[in-house]
Amino acid sequence: MSTRISVGLATCGLACGAQAVYDELARLARETSAQARNGDEVTLRKVGCLGMCHREPLVEVERDGTRILYGEVSPEIAARIFEDHVLGGRPVAEHAIGLGTDEEPDTFFAPQTRIVLRNCGQLDPEDLTEARARGVYGAFERVLKGMDPEEVIDTVTRSGLRGRGGAGFPTGRKWRFCREAEGEPKYLVCNADEGDPGAFMDRSVLEGDPHSVIEGMLIAAYAIGATQGYVYVRAEYPLAIRHLRKALDDARAAGLLGADILGAGFAFDLAIKKGAGAFVCGEETALIASIEGRRGMPRLRPPFPAQSGLWGRPTNINNVETFAAVPWILARGAEAFAAIGTDKSKGTKVFALAGKVRRGGLVEVPMGMPLREVIEGIGGGVPRGEVKAVQMGGPSGGCIPASLMDTRVDYEEVTATGAIMGSGGMVVLDESACMVDIARFFLDFTQKESCGKCTFCRVGTKRMLEILTRITEGQGQPEDLDALEELSAATKRASLCGLGQTAPNPVLTTLRYFRDEYEEHIRDKRCPAGRCKALLTYTIDPEACVGCTACAKACPVGAISGEPKQAHVIDQVTCIRCGRCVDACRFDAVKVT
Repeated sequence: MSTRISVGLATCGLACGAQAVYDELARLARETSAQARNGDEVTLRKVGCLGMCHREPLVEVERDGTRILYGEVSPEIAARIFEDHVLGGRPVAEHAIGLGTDEEPDTFFAPQTRIVLRNCGQLDPEDLTEARARGVYGAFERVLKGMDPEEVIDTVTRSGLRGRGGAGFPTGRKWRFCREAEGEPKYLVCNADEGDPGAFMDRSVLEGDPHSVIEGMLIAAYAIGATQGYVYVRAEYPLAIRHLRKALDDARAAGLLGADILGAGFAFDLAIKKGAGAFVCGEETALIASIEGRRGMPRLRPPFPAQSGLWGRPTNINNVETFAAVPWILARGAEAFAAIGTDKSKGTKVFALAGKVRRGGLVEVPMGMPLREVIEGIGGGVPRGEVKAVQMGGPSGGCIPASLMDTRVDYEEVTATGAIMGSGGMVVLDESACMVDIARFFLDFTQKESCGKCTFCRVGTKRMLEILTRITEGQGQPEDLDALEELSAATKRASLCGLGQTAPNPVLTTLRYFRDEYEEHIRDKRCPAGRCKALLTYTIDPEACVGCTACAKACPVGAISGEPKQAHVIDQVTCIRCGRCVDACRFDAVKVT
């Protein structure tokens, strides 16, 4: 009997201890093979992220034609799964996802439409044979043998695919611009410089299905007439780079990259360019400068990269998700993709669900699905309390309040809220979040990541950050809100690239939807969420305090005094508002106001 065991060894799984689980299963598989116990043949393989990051480490057992997924597996649980299920044929129900009362597969996977993520978690990303068995490179071969470049571009145009990197520009139009541009050679670039806090879509696709990204780039290169391509990926993604490098080597060895690909006379090759993690290099012209060996700084457009990009030659740039969707479109037809989504936003979108959400991970949903269904349905809502807002689009995006959770996930409706779709980061905030501090956090990020070329981006974001910091420290003034709006407008209008143009979005959306929180910080010197340390006061309720001295022992600065079995007090001058006294108190005597 043949049994196949798959272990999720993407970054999320490794962070949760999946390597130890894999090693234990490998040991048991070796022993079983050596003993030839019951004639069982056990195959162990590594796969990428299935999307259920909240249940890692994940192990799937396929036996007797039935596949059962296990979550939160430790080496000890793995040993039991191997003994009972792999060898004995008895699934371990208490650790299985979808057995008994566990309805998670229905709530997490059923609402999704997996196009970009179709192979993630389903194949070994370092095995070209397995990838081709699942149809990878099949669409490219059909294109190479039976379609001319214009047909390919027409198919992508009719599909309605828009760039998934954030701007949402129609992909087919972008390809046509580059194909029709004068100048040789033409270049193709995959933007994998995923820099948004809370975003991990591109990383997971490159880790789990690198060959589909390569296939999408091959199709694009054929369509626009490119002969050389680059994958620009941040160096902080070592596993993605390793899997991508292996995939490129295997593709070359199989004749899928290089000169005279598959004997069709088409030549194209790919190289990896590792970025240093500069957020601004997500902007196309800054990315181009970085590939060329110059400092990653944006330039004026026009000319656009399609006209004059790498080394002054026509260059097409799309992101990982866009390229991964292309083979599916060419395999199934433009109409199949266009049938999914809304009138202006076709297909699906991958989101990284993060923050205060029960089921965090990677999800792919049809365009047009309401935010509420993504967060409360697929994500399971927040663990405690209610959803307060969702931060979409990373530092360039904005905060959408709970009152707008019925907003549909498409470019037009999300933009109307003041946020942007972005590359797909979706950070869920609950009632414990201070919206002023959230705006300050993202302004701090963009101010540090600004390349400094534009005065309004360099200085405007710094002035906004200073105002937000003052407000969170209880030193804000009523006129600060007008100053924030004026600075935001000037920075959006006068900045050269998307970083500066969108940096004020977190400020503007929080001012728009949570202005009362700003006013409480300024007028009452109070943080309603209890997050801004400078505005907090720690006191001890003498009626509840039993004098156990736990809070005094926990205080790192000796701000708490009192005799044993007597009520204690906190010296407000000495208190640094670290919160350790709250954690130490077992009687709910320490109050935070």
